Amino acid sequence: MDSKYDHSNISIVTSLEDSRVDLYRSVRDADLRGRRHLCMVESEMVVRRLLDSSWKVHSLFLSPQKYERLAPYIKNPLLDVYVADVSLMSSISGFHIHRGTLALVHRPDDASLGLHKIMQSLESKDMFSLLLAEGITNVDNMGALFRNAAAFGVDAIVLDRTCCDPLYRKAIRVSMGHALSVPWAVVDDWATALSELKDNFGVKLIGCETGNKSKPMWEVDPSQKWALILGEEKSGLSAHTISLCDELAEIPMTPRVPSINVAVASAVGLYDFLGRRDFDNG
Repeated sequence: MDSKYDHSNISIVTSLEDSRVDLYRSVRDADLRGRRHLCMVESEMVVRRLLDSSWKVHSLFLSPQKYERLAPYIKNPLLDVYVADVSLMSSISGFHIHRGTLALVHRPDDASLGLHKIMQSLESKDMFSLLLAEGITNVDNMGALFRNAAAFGVDAIVLDRTCCDPLYRKAIRVSMGHALSVPWAVVDDWATALSELKDNFGVKLIGCETGNKSKPMWEVDPSQKWALILGEEKSGLSAHTISLCDELAEIPMTPRVPSINVAVASAVGLYDFLGRRDFDNG
């Protein structure tokens, strides 16, 4: 064995039947979650961010080239690292791995994803911002919401139970790893959660929606503690969510294009409420 792999935690995989990498075998996100309550992370940049985070990493599965690049970031000498040719990695996982980098991560338990856990972390702040989403089912959009939230400094994301899982492999990749860095919560009773944010935590709820009662985004004052709420990709916010909003903000556009992608809308809204204030280079 090459001396660079001469560590007790490094294992060379040369066989398709190697049982040590069974958790990486024929991966589907839903199956993986049930196997060991894990999620999968891919791409070198995202795994670097993962290794620098507080998330509990189960193991790494790397090509020889990626192991050489990531070795300086692997601080835990007990972390299991499996090294194999990219073509073998692809055969084992069941999908094409052109990046040569996979990691398995322990998912957080339900208790740590509660709304009150998020709000406890913010209770000492005079100002904070939240990004809320209901009914977001496209994993690309979900990943982009987290990337945008990180880019503009949102304090946390709150999702309703109908949203897709932010820890799907593709969602994490699209988020550039920020699904692992931006705090987030999932709530079962969406209406109750919105009411609690307003009544118990003093959060101003701003719905991103077009309509007769909507104001242009730049006319809405977000206040000190606020949440921007985005709705399902096709139909937007539900009527009940709209009824709970303190204000509705829209992004004025030409009549030929009455709406834009929810991920793009989040970027525009967050820039207007946060970016112009915090990132003004003038």
